[in-house]
This record gives sequence, structure tokens and C-alpha cells, in this order.
Amino acid sequence: MLKYQLIANQIEDHIYENDLPKGTKLPTVEQFASDYGVSKSTIVKALETLVLRGIVYQVQGSGIFVRKRNKKGYINFNSPKGFTDNLEEHKITSKLVDLELVKPDDEICNHLECDKDEDVYVVKRIRYIDNEIMCYEESFYKKSIVPFLNQEIVMGSIFDYIKKAFNITTSFQDRYFNVIKLDEKYAKLLELNVGDPGLVAYNQCFSSSGTVFNYSKIVYHYKNTQFYDQSSTTK
Repeated sequence: MLKYQLIANQIEDHIYENDLPKGTKLPTVEQFASDYGVSKSTIVKALETLVLRGIVYQVQGSGIFVRKRNKKGYINFNSPKGFTDNLEEHKITSKLVDLELVKPDDEICNHLECDKDEDVYVVKRIRYIDNEIMCYEESFYKKSIVPFLNQEIVMGSIFDYIKKAFNITTSFQDRYFNVIKLDEKYAKLLELNVGDPGLVAYNQCFSSSGTVFNYSKIVYHYKNTQFYDQSSTTK
């Protein structure tokens, strides 16, 4: 991960860990550069990253300010973080449906950008928010990048685990969405009726080197999930 990306993440973590309210004025570019021991251009890039994420906003001639936090319980469409970080005010738990090591089919090879002879972990889980079903998730991880997963690990935040164990974080991701009518399989897993609506998200997660390390398919429970999009543009 590039230096400005690391600093952007650290500033974002500081804002959330200290629950800084909307409108809180942050240090100047010069002060940030001094605090982090980097050039002003590195800080400018870090702040531009946070502006695009919707974390801060800049007022010319006045400074850098914390932007309004999202409503509790809403999932950020643009966040590269997992549910545990995205919904930190809530209790996020998992029920393991299946965990196995397989050889990928053509579809998974395409999304993971891997060969058919590579080993891939498949994790199937039902995720809960405050004990209510949030979604059904099928996730695929390259064993060459994520060499070990077990039942205990996948019952918690897999992203937290691979960050701590292997220093892998999501630098960026591609997401695609479509709305379906639930078939018998998904209706049963989500405890809904056949024909009920479901939002399906297909995610590719990339490391800082630009390598795909995770592909997932998530089917959301239409009654128990809410979403928001918070972004900005820079000139």
C-alpha cells in the first residue's frame, strides 16, 4: 500500500475511533505533514482520498472538516471494509454453512483471475445484524494469497484476520449489483418466501499490488438491510 493510502486510512481510523462529529476541523496540511513526517504532497493525496470516500470535505481558505457520518445500520456501497467495520455500532455474527478447499470452475477462475489448478477456499455463511438475518454470502479466497482458513476464523471477520495475519488489506474493489426473485435455495437460507426480492452484490477485492485476493457473491435480506452512497468529486 502506498504511503498516502496508509495515512488516509490512519486519519479515517482516528476520526471514527474518536467519534469526531460533523464539522470538526482537522489539522492543516502542514501540521499533518509534520505529524506524519512526510511531504505536503503526500498529505494532499491522502486528503483527496478521504474526500472521495466521503470522510472529510475541504473549504477553500478555511480548512479540512469531518463530514457527516452515515446513519446507523446503513451499509456503505463504496466502503472497502467488511461488515464488522462498516457496521461497528451493531452486533455482527455469522453462521457457517460450508468451508472447503476446491479447484475453481470457469466462473471463479474468471473473477479471481486464477488458474484451474489453483486451490481456492470457499466460505459460505449467513451473516446476522443484531441477531436478524442480513445476508447469505459465498466468498472465495486464493490459497496462494490467503494460505489458511478454518472454522474459528471464518466465524468472525475474515478481513480482520487476513489483515493481521498476512498484512493484506483491500486497496480497492469492483462491485456489481442486480435484483432477483429468490429461488428455493436462497429463500430457505434467508428465511423468506420464494419469489421475494433480493439484492445480489458481486465483489472483487484487490490488494495494494492490484491482485485479486477475494471474490464474493452476497444475497441481501430485503427486510433487514439498508444502504447508502457517500462520495465526492475533486477537480
